[in-house]
Amino acid sequence: QVQLVESGGGLVQAGDSLRLSCVASGRTLSRYGMGWFRQAPGKEREFVAALSWSGGDTAHYADSVKGRFTISRDNAKNTVYLQMNSLKPEDAAVYYCATGIVTDYDLPGDQSLYDYWGQGTQVTVSS
Repeated sequence: QVQLVESGGGLVQAGDSLRLSCVASGRTLSRYGMGWFRQAPGKEREFVAALSWSGGDTAHYADSVKGRFTISRDNAKNTVYLQMNSLKPEDAAVYYCATGIVTDYDLPGDQSLYDYWGQGTQVTVSS
């Protein structure tokens, strides 16, 4: 059974930074795609960032976070991170990590590609 556990969320002020972590068990993440998604109250879950894998990692970002967020992974720890800088109130949401077969030829924001999801971690940004 694959389990993903996110952590690192919290309450911050606009302009602050947070680093989210997603630790996996039951699957070695290094050869799988990894994604971060978020869902704000009353909104659909949306794509934030992903690492596709086709022999190596390729990072993808939503336009709204490009230049502020960075996705990375530590294969030795079977962990994926989302470094979030210059946070804005509109970044507030529950953040989910997910894993699946996501190659460089896929749309990384296609949620159907991800077969396991974490439970989410809350990020709140005050203005």
